[in-house]
Amino acid sequence: MLSDFTTPENIHNIWNNILDMLTYDKTAPMLFSSGLFWVLFIIFIPLYAIFKNSKTKMVVFVVLFSLYFYYKSSGIFFLMLIATSLFDWIISKGIYFAKYKWLKLTFMWLSICVSLSILGYFKYANFFLWNWNQMVEGNFQPLDIILPVGISFYTFQSISYVVDVYKKKITPTETWFDYLFFLSFFPALVAGPIVRADYFLPQIKKNNPVTKENIYGGLWLILLGVLKKAIIADYIAQYNDLIFNDPTLYTGVQTLMGILGYTMQIYCDFSGYSDMAIGIALIMGFHLGINFDSPYQSRNLTEFWRRWHISLSSWLRDYLYIPLGGNRKGTFRTYLNNFLTMLIGGLWHGAAWKFIFWGAMHGVGLAIHKAFKPILDKIPNNFITIFISWAITFVYVSLLWVFFRAASFSDSILIIQNIFVDFEPLQIPQFIEARPWWCGMMAALIIAHFIPQRWLDSWQTLFIKGPWIIKLLYFVVVVQLVIEFMSEEVAPFIYFQF
Repeated sequence: MLSDFTTPENIHNIWNNILDMLTYDKTAPMLFSSGLFWVLFIIFIPLYAIFKNSKTKMVVFVVLFSLYFYYKSSGIFFLMLIATSLFDWIISKGIYFAKYKWLKLTFMWLSICVSLSILGYFKYANFFLWNWNQMVEGNFQPLDIILPVGISFYTFQSISYVVDVYKKKITPTETWFDYLFFLSFFPALVAGPIVRADYFLPQIKKNNPVTKENIYGGLWLILLGVLKKAIIADYIAQYNDLIFNDPTLYTGVQTLMGILGYTMQIYCDFSGYSDMAIGIALIMGFHLGINFDSPYQSRNLTEFWRRWHISLSSWLRDYLYIPLGGNRKGTFRTYLNNFLTMLIGGLWHGAAWKFIFWGAMHGVGLAIHKAFKPILDKIPNNFITIFISWAITFVYVSLLWVFFRAASFSDSILIIQNIFVDFEPLQIPQFIEARPWWCGMMAALIIAHFIPQRWLDSWQTLFIKGPWIIKLLYFVVVVQLVIEFMSEEVAPFIYFQF
């Protein structure tokens, strides 16, 4: 039997299968939730440990792995990432050594314009051409453009690096490879968090050793991310997709449950990815910071955006809102700057009017909150006022998620209308009886979202410092749940498309 297995023909077939698996397949981009990634990561880690003691070897090895990871995620576009990094690194050197401020400013804007032009072509060309043709009543044929995975994330990182060099917050990296390490760092490459150069570059330079706390803390976050994504988000998405794919077929109660389901799905999906990214980086000895902080506990939109996608909201604040004038130009400009910042934030998420509306309405909500803040601050805090402010915020955020998820702006309106025109409360017990696992997961998720942070920190500490049996038990439970609830196909992360 062994001789049959080792025939030249079988060996040739096995080798071809391996090569096919390791080459880019646009129908199956590599994800953190895919088995191939974890096989490669298990091979990567011991080699990384060998190279870790030498900063140069470590940087080169991680860069090569990161570029391969991006190749597996986005194909030939990994070359564009290399070109972008080289261009920006040269520009940053030009800014640093230029003697005249006008020349430094010219270099900075050259880099920003090039970065935004590339992003604009790949992400927004068809959107603007379609709108132009609608105005002139032309015959629009979409351009055959493939959006490189994660281009929005690494473009923002690139811009922040160049701007920080111009503002003298950081100095350019000594070598191009150090900058390429920062821009292509695979845990955060395709869906964030958006890493800031002034926070991350010193970690590369110090090359701190990896501790047991790093390893076990990273493993805790990875398993937590898998729990959120592969178990909760992917399972509840199966029902949510039915509602959003054909909203005319469902009652108001079913539609409302779909909206609530997507509200929780997008949180679990994206925060799960962030947990995995932060955990993988932590195992490697790098800190990416926190990206989500129980956002659905928020009692107003300002608080929500301090808790949701923190790396993006802080980037928009520091590189858009503050340069626009922030709150330094008077009341009206403060409201306008909030609105414009969120409008651009919505456009960043996608080239469609529904995303622009989503961002604009968040901008309106932030402006309204700031306008009424002097009055709201005088209202005493008690259970009733806290609950009302939380409920208003949660409902507002949840309804806006409809525009984020629905296929079109018109579908979004139809879904929201459906709640009010065909809502029968008596159907709620029937829904719970028909979908007990879905409802149970949603209830558990809502309860877990309001667990005090100190409890979560103590559980994480117990896992990190506790005996091996606790670590093994947590690992086995998560794996068993994944096997029990996993869908037939690996579902891509929602923010993978951005």
